[in-house]
Amino acid sequence: MTIEQIKEKVEGSEYDFLRTNEHLGSNIILLTLGGSHAYGMDKETSDLDCRGIALNSKKEILLSTDFEQVVNTDTDTTVYSFNKMLELLCKNNPNVIEQLGCVPDHYLILTDIGHELIEKRKMFLSQICIHTFGNYANSQLRRLENKSARLVGQKQNEEYILKSIQNSRYDFKNRYFPTNQDDIELYIDKAVHERYESEIYMDISLKHYPLRDWAGMWNEMKAIVSSYNKIGKRNEKAISHDKLGKHMAHLLRLYMMCIDILEKEEIITYRSGEHDLLMSIRNGEFLDENRQPTPEFYDLLNEYEKRFEYAKDNTSLPEVPDYKRINEFKMYVNEKIIRGVI
Repeated sequence: MTIEQIKEKVEGSEYDFLRTNEHLGSNIILLTLGGSHAYGMDKETSDLDCRGIALNSKKEILLSTDFEQVVNTDTDTTVYSFNKMLELLCKNNPNVIEQLGCVPDHYLILTDIGHELIEKRKMFLSQICIHTFGNYANSQLRRLENKSARLVGQKQNEEYILKSIQNSRYDFKNRYFPTNQDDIELYIDKAVHERYESEIYMDISLKHYPLRDWAGMWNEMKAIVSSYNKIGKRNEKAISHDKLGKHMAHLLRLYMMCIDILEKEEIITYRSGEHDLLMSIRNGEFLDENRQPTPEFYDLLNEYEKRFEYAKDNTSLPEVPDYKRINEFKMYVNEKIIRGVI
């Protein structure tokens, strides 16, 4: 589907909700492509995803309410409120931060405020992306391992689990009562359970710590461990529907995007430079006769993992976003809404 065909489709009755929904219409400041079309990895059979941002109303701003998002499942369209979007951007959420790095032709709607937001995109970038992108990549890798039915050793599985927990723990300090680095130590050692070769252990030293905060952290870590033990029938369906190549390509794309953010401080959503490589992976050229990932693919993955580790250790990004500039921009936009200027 060409960009002209996409624009014509979005102008059709199927997308009338963009024009009639009380939160959307003239409030939309940005509407762009999402998914495979946004990355330049689409095929003829690819679904059309749209993602966008809409301003909060004067009433919402004054009453401190927020519609947060409008989701239309029929068209796979999600439009976030301006205030909610800023919150997600501060968390360096991969699914939203990519909206600020699309190619110009992919912006179906872009107002002056939307353009200003894109121009100021660097104020959101921080080392938080190491953990958000890392978490997404790690879960994508596990999905790939499961769906390919590749035999992963129990020890390696424990390493995946520990890495996922460590990525999640990075954000604990923003949501729970703070702990010191040595208060909760997680590591892998020889298993005491006979069915395991190795397992994750914890050394905990907490005093006068809020029980509810500990319960929250514990439940999050427990959920990660549980999720790694669930390999359902969807895996078999993925193999039969040739989705392995897609998972493999998106795994590398996540690393590519994060490396660009860490090294260049740029959000590059459309992967023109790696297009041929990513499409060859998606089209199954790195699958063997049994429809399993080839050793060459894992060599390539290992190379990008090393590049990611190097970029992570040598980035000049700040530890957290520039909250001062972000809040100033938020006040600037919301004041305009209250005054009726936009």
